[in-house]
Amino acid sequence: MTTTMSATSIEDIKALFTWVDYLVFVIMLLMSAAIGIFFGCFGKKQDASEFLMAGKSMGTFPVAMSLIASFMSAITLLGMPAEVYTNGFSYWLVSLSYFIVMPATAYLYLPVFHALDVTSAYEYLEVRFNSYVRKLGSATFILQMTLYMAIVVYAPALALSQVTGMNVYLSVCLICFICIFYTTVGGMKAVLWTDALQVGIMYAAMIFVIMKGVYDLGGFSAVFERSIAGDRLEIVNWDPNPATRHTFWTLIIGGYFTWIAIYGVNQAQVQRYLSVKELYMARRALWINMIGLFFLIIICTFAGLVIYAKYWDCDPVKSGLINKNDQLFPLFVMQTLGHWPGLPGFFVAGVFSGALSTISSGMNSLAAIVLEDFVKGGCWPTISAAAETHASRALSLFFGVLTFVLVFVAEQLGGILSAALSIFGMVGGPLLGVFSLGMFFPWANSKGAFVGMITGLVLTFWIGVGAQVSKAYGQMPSVAKPINIDGCGFNNITSNTAYETIDATETAEPDFDYGEPLGIYKLSYMWYSATGCFTVIIVGMIVSAITGLKDVRNVNPQTLSPGFLLFKNFIPGLNNLGENVKSEHQELDLKGKELPSGLSNPAFDISVIGDNPQPYINQKSEHTKV
Repeated sequence: MTTTMSATSIEDIKALFTWVDYLVFVIMLLMSAAIGIFFGCFGKKQDASEFLMAGKSMGTFPVAMSLIASFMSAITLLGMPAEVYTNGFSYWLVSLSYFIVMPATAYLYLPVFHALDVTSAYEYLEVRFNSYVRKLGSATFILQMTLYMAIVVYAPALALSQVTGMNVYLSVCLICFICIFYTTVGGMKAVLWTDALQVGIMYAAMIFVIMKGVYDLGGFSAVFERSIAGDRLEIVNWDPNPATRHTFWTLIIGGYFTWIAIYGVNQAQVQRYLSVKELYMARRALWINMIGLFFLIIICTFAGLVIYAKYWDCDPVKSGLINKNDQLFPLFVMQTLGHWPGLPGFFVAGVFSGALSTISSGMNSLAAIVLEDFVKGGCWPTISAAAETHASRALSLFFGVLTFVLVFVAEQLGGILSAALSIFGMVGGPLLGVFSLGMFFPWANSKGAFVGMITGLVLTFWIGVGAQVSKAYGQMPSVAKPINIDGCGFNNITSNTAYETIDATETAEPDFDYGEPLGIYKLSYMWYSATGCFTVIIVGMIVSAITGLKDVRNVNPQTLSPGFLLFKNFIPGLNNLGENVKSEHQELDLKGKELPSGLSNPAFDISVIGDNPQPYINQKSEHTKV
């Protein structure tokens, strides 16, 4: 049985995307804009806290939906099915890591941020270490997020334009400016509720497309039969080699460190946790998010099997119908739903919903970071409440416009896009490491944290960039499952590719033999986060030991993870943990003085304390027990 293409050329396929589809896409954008108008013009008057943290008035459901949406970008929705089509179903295992990530976030990291009641996650680094570590962490996050946001817009816009015919500049402009509008006008509440809307659209679009594809193929049995025949239904790969791209170990253990860096300490997620009033509400949002993410991963990976079952004997890339694997899903949608006006537009709306949610989350989190860490915590500590509100809106607008500008830079990167996406993962590990160093190792000092983070960033960038360069020079040929074009037929081929079964592991011989790459460059990208995290911790503790371990009596217990505090009685030398901090608080109470907040009180500069006692108390609640 051969696969019959429903269109003979990419131009025929593009013609299936009509004005009805554009209308559906525009309606989705207008709904997002309407939410921004509602909260910006008819909701509660917004100060900086309301704009950035939703006044801590959000419910569990919209926060849970926003947690799902923030890092399930359009790249994920298009890339995951292509990954399964190319390399097999084993990627589904990453979904199991969420069942470790979410409890760890809920009970090891989240309580610390909630107790300190921060706006910027990096305020923690100043409380625990000093202002230099805080600013290093903030600057790293800003660089990471601005580059990622531009790619999140451009990559799917390019892939969709090449299959649907939707003008890439039109879609980029619409996405960016609608996102800038509702984020700047409506603030955090608009971001959270539009995320909830967009998650619904994402799920509906993905499920409908897959079900229609399964129906057309003759049912689930046909999908599994072709997937098994094509060696795509590999459930688990137990290979212990850390250089193997996707195995049980890389996807579960490496996946844990990759995702805990996002859910445990990333500013965009921490900001969502703290937009609810109570800790238990944030934890409930995490449980809902865990289930939602698990099913989204299963849906996206199964979509890869359905796409393979359709093109099992006529690979669209080798046949010349499309240029890259990231166009597989849009092609599948157009050939499956193209004759139903409006449904391709619904799919496009679902994909760009992923882009909108990521960009709006990024804009809001970047505004919070710059306001708290560089304006209030640096150049303008005495900023008034009114100026703070205007500054937060201006910063959100600035990062939205910057994203739009960087899209045109991303356009010129070409093949470096994949490297830029890897860099996003490289940064998360060292950031996780410096937070974990602070929360689990009370002996670590500020010098150790700073040097450890720099070392972690250098190492992960060296490995990641080195791997990309080695691939570009043909030293590390890509490995993929075999593909077939026997069933294409002459009328369906748009290039002169020969009809044969092609092993995708075969690559053209480079013009010059550059030899073998360094062994460390072969490390699976799923280990980057773990590598960066442990590098920061190990180097941080060595430097702390050399420069003088921190006196645990001067460590505020609020800055340590509950997981560590649970076992502190079994660890020698911790009986007097936080003793000086408590004494400082008692002395202040006896004198009848207001407890200093440390970060929001301009007269209190914690950076001068360094590794001395840290009298930090949550000013937004009554005297917090330490």
